[in-house]
Amino acid sequence: MKKRVLILHGWGGSDFPHWQSWLAGEIAKDYGCVSFLKFSDPDFPDKNRWKEELTKELDAFNPNIVICHSVANILWFHICNETKPKELENLFLVAPPSLTCDIKEIESFYPCKIPANLYAKESLLITSTNDPYITQEEAQELQKRLNIPIEVLENAGHINASSSYGEWPWILQKIKNLSK
Repeated sequence: MKKRVLILHGWGGSDFPHWQSWLAGEIAKDYGCVSFLKFSDPDFPDKNRWKEELTKELDAFNPNIVICHSVANILWFHICNETKPKELENLFLVAPPSLTCDIKEIESFYPCKIPANLYAKESLLITSTNDPYITQEEAQELQKRLNIPIEVLENAGHINASSSYGEWPWILQKIKNLSK
């Protein structure tokens, strides 16, 4: 099966030099099939608009791998709870914010229930020991409730360009190592 990778940014987008834009370029360099969806108004996201845009992209692009960053994880939870997407081969949940986040700009995404089904054969939660948007205790609780493996990065902040995650060879290698 050919890899079809959908990359979903969070609040504020993931323009260069963020690892998500780098990853999209690296996948494309190998003639990979990648969609780096740009949601409308990334600085003031609206859950319902983003959900509609994601639903259209899931139907049109038909990914088998989805990589979420930040509030895109919460968006994926809403998709799982409300629309029951087609099952993926792999799902990467990178740096999700707390389920009790109270940032005004992303308030439309809350409250959010943890889904009973992530609609992926394999999932991986990736967090950091010092993410300002979620405590390690919250991340560990999320991992237990999702019942998926977790990879904890030491002092990686919010795993974004501000915390020196522009090029991120580890995630690229993870994607390359997935079954073809």
